[in-house]
Amino acid sequence: MELGIAGRWAVVCAASKGLGKGCARALAMEGVNLVINARSKEALDATAQELRELDADIEVHAVAGDIGSEAVRTAVLSACPRVDILINNNGGPPPGDFRDWSRNDWHAAVEANMITPIELIKATVDRMAVNGFGRVVNITSGAVKAPIDILGLSNGARSGLTGFVAGLARQPQLAGNNVTINNLLPGAFDTERLQSTLKSTAKNTNQDLEQVREERAQGIPARRFGSADEFGAFCAFLCSIHAGYLTGQNILLDGGSYPGTF
Repeated sequence: MELGIAGRWAVVCAASKGLGKGCARALAMEGVNLVINARSKEALDATAQELRELDADIEVHAVAGDIGSEAVRTAVLSACPRVDILINNNGGPPPGDFRDWSRNDWHAAVEANMITPIELIKATVDRMAVNGFGRVVNITSGAVKAPIDILGLSNGARSGLTGFVAGLARQPQLAGNNVTINNLLPGAFDTERLQSTLKSTAKNTNQDLEQVREERAQGIPARRFGSADEFGAFCAFLCSIHAGYLTGQNILLDGGSYPGTF
C-alpha cells in the first residue's frame, strides 16, 4: 500500500533503539524526512546513518539530549523545517511499590511521560492544522488499558496523557483540518527494556533466563513477542493519508494479551 507521505517531515523521539527506532525505520522506508532524538549521541548518530542508507533521497537530522529539556525540544523542532508527523516516545519510569515513591518520583514520571509529549503537541499541532495535514502518535503502554501494579508511576503518568489526548484530538480545529492524534499501546515487544526485565526476573527467581523468556512468550496468545519493525509499520500506517478518519483512539498491540472485549 502506498502511504502517501513521501517527502513529509517527522520528529521521532527516543529513536535510537527499540520501538522508536522501529517507527523511524518504517517512516524512512516510506520516504519521510526525519529529525530523530535520543539521549545517547553515539547511538543516535549510528541510527541516523542506518536510516539514511534505507533511502538516499531522505534527510535525517539527529539531535541528542533529554527530550524532557526545553532547550532540547527547541533544538529538535528547530532542526525540522516543517513538522508533519510527531512520534512522542520516552522511556518509562522504574517499577516499584507506591509506598516507596516520593513526590519527586511522581513529578519526574509526569514530566517525562505526560508533560513533555503535551509540550511537543502544543508546539506543532496548530501549524499542522494550517497546513491541512498532521499526524501525532503517542507511544504509551498496554498498562494504560490493563494496569500493572508495580508500574504505578507509568500507569498514572501515561493515563494522564491519554485523558488529555481524548479531548484534544476531537477539537474541530484539529480533526476538521486533517490533524489526527492517536496513542499506540505496546504489549511485550522484543526490545532492550524487555530483555532487562526478563533478566531481572530470572535473577530474582533463580530461574534460567531462557526459561523465563519462553514462559513469558507462551503466556501471550500469539506465543511470541512483537518486533520493533512490525510496531513501526503500524505506526507508519497511522501517519498515512489513509488514516485521516481515525483520531483520539488507543490502539493496543499486544499479541492478544488483553482479555477484555472493550
